[in-house]
Amino acid sequence: MAGEAIIRFEKAAFDYGHNKPILAGVDFSIRRGAKIAIMGQNGAGKSTIFQLIVGALKLETGSIHLAPRLTIAIARQVIPRDQLDLTVREFFEAYARIPEGQDKVYDIDPKIDAVLEVVNLHAGHDRIIRSFSGGQQARLLLASALIQEADVLLLDEPTNNLDKAGIAHLRQFLIDYKKTVIVVSHDADFLNAFTHGVLYLDLHTKKIEQYQGNYLNVVEQITARIEKENSANARLAKEAIEKKEKANFFAMKGGRLRLLAKRMREDAAEMEESQMDVRKEDKTIRSFTIPAQEDLIGNIVALTSVGIIKGHKAVQRKVEIALQKNRHLLLAGPNGIGKSTLLEALASGKAKGAQITAGVTVGYYRQDFSTLNFEDTVYQSLQSVAKGLGEQEIRSIAAGFLITGDTIFTKIGSLSEGQKGLVAFARLVMQRPGLLILDEPTNHINFRHLPVIAQALDQYRGAMILVSHVPEFVSQIRIDETLDLGE
Repeated sequence: MAGEAIIRFEKAAFDYGHNKPILAGVDFSIRRGAKIAIMGQNGAGKSTIFQLIVGALKLETGSIHLAPRLTIAIARQVIPRDQLDLTVREFFEAYARIPEGQDKVYDIDPKIDAVLEVVNLHAGHDRIIRSFSGGQQARLLLASALIQEADVLLLDEPTNNLDKAGIAHLRQFLIDYKKTVIVVSHDADFLNAFTHGVLYLDLHTKKIEQYQGNYLNVVEQITARIEKENSANARLAKEAIEKKEKANFFAMKGGRLRLLAKRMREDAAEMEESQMDVRKEDKTIRSFTIPAQEDLIGNIVALTSVGIIKGHKAVQRKVEIALQKNRHLLLAGPNGIGKSTLLEALASGKAKGAQITAGVTVGYYRQDFSTLNFEDTVYQSLQSVAKGLGEQEIRSIAAGFLITGDTIFTKIGSLSEGQKGLVAFARLVMQRPGLLILDEPTNHINFRHLPVIAQALDQYRGAMILVSHVPEFVSQIRIDETLDLGE
């Protein structure tokens, strides 16, 4: 059972620079032992809440109160680039809690083994972080938070890159976990398994709505509230119209009835002002099409062998796959088998046993967004692949992915991970690829957008190679062939 409040926001306001408010007078509290989800639209500021809690960002106005001696550990969405060349031991030394009176952790190896066991990952302590797959790095991020033995665990999109077994393992861990957990995730089924409540960050009002219950309970509460507010507003609107009609009638009669008409108009105006701002649902990206490169004939890509990781060693496995126009391949297999490595090699034209036909444009959606230049503005990034499109056309495509206003002139590196994903999809629309390579395209993306994205991939008419550990997403896409690297 949750205990006393250990984190409390009071009238908290925060802006990211001029004209980019994130929080506006927010009030909420987290109780000890609670398991809370933070949800909201991409770019609403969910990860910002974490940065404010750990003190990496400071409020403009208002206050954040933490319980005395409260320790907090955060598992971020991605491993920082400057830590990718560390060994496993060096990586965990940067996170482990140093006992009082010591200058380092002297018994680090047993602690590393203990947290790696929790996240179901077996790795040598001298192995370089960069050598791990995306799913394995996701497990390392969680372990880096666990090794801190903190009172509060902050998890930012912890299911990204995890395979089915990894998600199940994490879900059970959180069900059994006794301390406070706050999770940012777009995975409704995952959240529903262990949460006690939801903090919903409203992109429009910049407020946080606090709900009790698991995610599905919260959806029901929100739906009931919207229906009630809509019903009340409809009643007030009807009464206001009736008042105005009567006011017009009496005004035409003249004399003292004009005063009555004036009062009726005032009553009607008051009714209109009393109508509530109904909570707006997250906006969903517009339906879109990824146009396929034209005049493609014959094989677009042929695979005679693929590289996989077996027994911690790279080996080549013979296959016989040829993708022509309008053929979709699902690449499956557990974390660490080499799926992302294979996709990267294919996209760069360096994959052994693979032949991409000359002249084919490759559209590559990479899970860490490293194909994007983080120093470019969104507009510069889109313009670089726009193939003759004018500014108005670029802006129109961007708006379909909720990239509007000042956001289009924001640097890629300043966007949320979810917004980076939407920029990556907008670039694919403009590229018109003949071969589409997608590595975990659901990561970081608001779940409301996923059916729209799935429909676009389902209808894509070029050759496509997809990696995704989200069965519900894959089930909405036409898959013509599956290559399971684990078999």
